[in-house]
Amino acid sequence: MELKHIDIACLSVSPANMRGVKKAPDLTNILPSVRARGVLVPLIVRQNGSPTTYEIVAGKRRYHAALIVAQEEGSVEPLPCAIMEAGDDAAALEASLIENIARLDPDEVTRWETFTRLVKEGRSPEDISLTFGLTALQVKRTLALGNLLPRIRNLYRNDSIDAVTVRHLTLASKPRQREWLALLDDEEARPPMGHYVKAWLLGGSAIATNKALFDPAGYTGGIVADLFGDHSYFADADLFWQMQEAAIADKVEALRDAGWQDVAVMARGEAFHAWEHERCPKAKGGRVYVTKGHGGDVSFHEGYVTLKEARRLEQGGNVEKAVRPELSAPLASYVDLHRHAAVRAKVGTAPAIALRLMVAHAIAGSSLWRVDVAAQRGASDAITESVENCASEADFDKERRIALDLLGLNPDTPTVTGHAYDRELVPLYLRLLDLDDAMVLGILSIVMGETLEAGSALVELLGVQLEVNMASCWQADDALLELVRDREVMGHILADVAGKEVATGNGSATAKVQRQIVRDCFAGTNGREKRDGWVPRWMAFPPSSYTQRRGVGSVERWEAVAPLIEPQDEGEPEEGAADATDASDEQVIASEDEPVQQAA
Repeated sequence: MELKHIDIACLSVSPANMRGVKKAPDLTNILPSVRARGVLVPLIVRQNGSPTTYEIVAGKRRYHAALIVAQEEGSVEPLPCAIMEAGDDAAALEASLIENIARLDPDEVTRWETFTRLVKEGRSPEDISLTFGLTALQVKRTLALGNLLPRIRNLYRNDSIDAVTVRHLTLASKPRQREWLALLDDEEARPPMGHYVKAWLLGGSAIATNKALFDPAGYTGGIVADLFGDHSYFADADLFWQMQEAAIADKVEALRDAGWQDVAVMARGEAFHAWEHERCPKAKGGRVYVTKGHGGDVSFHEGYVTLKEARRLEQGGNVEKAVRPELSAPLASYVDLHRHAAVRAKVGTAPAIALRLMVAHAIAGSSLWRVDVAAQRGASDAITESVENCASEADFDKERRIALDLLGLNPDTPTVTGHAYDRELVPLYLRLLDLDDAMVLGILSIVMGETLEAGSALVELLGVQLEVNMASCWQADDALLELVRDREVMGHILADVAGKEVATGNGSATAKVQRQIVRDCFAGTNGREKRDGWVPRWMAFPPSSYTQRRGVGSVERWEAVAPLIEPQDEGEPEEGAADATDASDEQVIASEDEPVQQAA
């Protein structure tokens, strides 16, 4: 059995669920608890053919209650789940988990006290999760209550504040928690609750001047004060953080000069979890942890080591002495930015290098680059299969394999781009340097093809510019015909494929009968003349429609880009010719309302 949190969108009820799939569950006695505390007892799930999707064998009511909460609040956190392994008995697993949960204190604050004691005895969150049938994330969330002031914990214990409020307050520094309590005590103010706590903690662009470690007199960005002068704020958050970071760096240097062998500055917004550390004096290797809140507050947690280091000290070992870096963070930033500016100026005059850099970034990505592969998934499996097996995909795959070979990659890889997790940018760029421009442009063509958005106006423009002939690379299949459910449109297609005489003779026939006649024409069966090279109007370049009802995406996109192309030559056919054809077809379809004997 594996315990993990799974996004609710990846879950569905299994047909094997003992409560069934179709019958709506009674949530009367469970919904209030899920609203207040979330889902505590893990759902029993198993994979259903995909590595990321699961079906619920036990826990249907908890799942539906979570769905209602998600609709009410706009979102819901991933649900705790126990993933069944081969040979697992769902009923026994469910009973075991419920028994384990029953051993826990219902009061989460008391549970925190228990977990904290176990951690001090050497138990890891993973050990605790297995003992009580919880996920490691549930255990860590409970342990995070240790970041709260005692009064806030008591408010939570007494149900004076909800779980969402508490969860966000665990991210706040002690000064910010005191500010929140002050708002709670103020009869004329109202403290943020629930998800609003997070927005309050982030602070937006308004950062109070009392958060500054530097002298505000040196700040040149402007300060905004309220009418009474009780509160003032920095108007320029970016400038504030530049000066605040410099002040933090000075404070870090002062701490090191005072004998602290290591000062760890944490990322902005990252919380310091006391339960993951133990007190340790400076003389024995204790370090200082510096936390920075989004609201500008900075906290210094002096004299701590990690639990792992604490165990090592108990066994007579030592904490590894940190080596002071040669460059401070501000100095390193100065060096990096000036070197970046110099290199960027050179890249701007080296188009061949820039081309290879761009191709490498498009394939491998970076912290500033994200390129997504166009999803070739249709609204149904039949559509997806039709696209996968078409001649155009086969031609593109042939060129893709050539590109993969040039890059030294596995030719069976489904795409050239979209695999940043296992491709390094620098080696890829160096590989491209060994290829001539024609090869690099060939690879770029594949990357562009893979990342060209389907259903976009650009596809319409490119189809005309490249003179794409759909008849030479596509032929009608059942997937298309089965999707045509509109009788009027089916009549137009019948006229297109079998001729107006046949369409008129079968005007009163059902769409199913007309569809079969079209199939016979494509196959040349049942006495029908074989028809090759037919393309429906919506799929041609440029596209057009069969009716005046609109609602054809390709036509609407073409109408948007057509004015951007140069006007047609005088020798080309006028638009009226196509309109005349449409009018003729409309007359054929209009005859459907009259009683006509079905033609043989």
